[in-house]
This record gives sequence, structure tokens and C-alpha cells, in this order.
Amino acid sequence: MMESLPRREREVFETLCRMEAGTAAGVRASLSDPLSDSAVRTMLSRLEAKGLVERSSGQGGFLFSPVQRTEAVAASALRRMIDTFFAGSAASAATALLGLGQRLTPEEAAALEQVIDQAVEKTS
Repeated sequence: MMESLPRREREVFETLCRMEAGTAAGVRASLSDPLSDSAVRTMLSRLEAKGLVERSSGQGGFLFSPVQRTEAVAASALRRMIDTFFAGSAASAATALLGLGQRLTPEEAAALEQVIDQAVEKTS
């Protein structure tokens, strides 16, 4: 479903996912390239009509939140990034991420080893 959204709707939706919940004004303020207030409200209404966003009454007006689990949205966005920038290779993407120079904690290294072992087992 995410892949079929127009670019700006997807940006509004992904911004809302990062926020976990927010008002139209909050979403607008968090956009890297802000839209008008009415455009953000229109896009949130469209996303609500598509079943991706739910609206509830809050203290400062309507509060919007994503209906889809954040993990599903993240997986979809990550898949698009891998397809776009790494020719579909998860290994190339992982290598690039690890090459950014951040130190891994022992727990992170163990988790990565476990995921790699599981991926190798799937291909055997």
C-alpha cells in the first residue's frame, strides 16, 4: 500500500509514523519541505480514507496516528531504499550501514550475527 501513495502523501505518512501521533500542525512542522496547513490536513484526510491513519479528538484538536504497525512501515521503506540505492542487495545495504563508522555494542553485534546465521540457514 505504501508504494502506491503519491510522494507527498507518503512523506506525510512517514513523518506521522516517526512522530507516532500528532496534530496536522505538528506534522506540518516536522516535514522537511513544509506544505500549507490545508494541504497537510487534506493529505491526512486522504490517508484516513485509505485506512492508513486514524483520527481522534485531542486537547489541541484532532490527533492523527498511523494504523499500520511502525515495523511494517519501516520494513517497506527499507525495502524501497535497498531497491533504489543498493540494487536490491540487503548485504550491500548492511555493509554500507556498518561502514558509517558507528561502534556496535556487544548486544548489537550478537543480534547481527544471529540474523546473519538465520539468513544463511534460509538459503541452505
